[in-house]
Amino acid sequence: MKKKIVLADDHAIVRNGVRAVLENLGKDMEIVAEISNGKDLVEYAQKHKADVYVVDISMPLLNGIEATERIVKHDPQAKVVILSMYDDRVSVEKSLKAGAKGFIVKVSTADEIVDAIEEVAAGRFYLCSKVSKYIVQGFLGKTSSRKRDATGLTPKEKEVLQLIAEGYSSKQIAKSFNLSLNTIHVHRNNIMKKLGIHKQAELVRYAIKEGIAQL
Repeated sequence: MKKKIVLADDHAIVRNGVRAVLENLGKDMEIVAEISNGKDLVEYAQKHKADVYVVDISMPLLNGIEATERIVKHDPQAKVVILSMYDDRVSVEKSLKAGAKGFIVKVSTADEIVDAIEEVAAGRFYLCSKVSKYIVQGFLGKTSSRKRDATGLTPKEKEVLQLIAEGYSSKQIAKSFNLSLNTIHVHRNNIMKKLGIHKQAELVRYAIKEGIAQL
């Protein structure tokens, strides 16, 4: 029986590339769904089962790290491989802490992509060669992530912050979450208060710096 793979990336060219790799090398793998944003991915995962989710770290509406955290919270046995343009330590650290079992960069070789999916499907961890050095450095024991996550933002506030950083208006955000405009204003005010930020431009810079949103 073929492994069921869900591929989530907002760029069709990336999805097509991964699909081509799996069709050529992943003979026992089948992409059962392609999804272009984190919100739809979470909704899919709550209704369907897959052997491995290959998730872009930077997606609209809900980024890959937040999506992974929700998927794993819903199903602790879910297996996620994060796919990223970046190989920085913070991205790797946050991905693994969110519950991902694998991390590969978009310049990984075709063999690495297949190996990552196979290893994670088998219940093991996999880090591509560009980021495996962080395991040696023992980054999970460092304090950087604790400092970054000490803001106290709720999951909903992080979602709102991501959409603010992506340029959505309060009215659009309210419609997206099916909430009142006043509720979104309350979330925005709470975010600014918790972060000690008073201007939207500063919110955007913070969200990008912390990996909540990407340029």
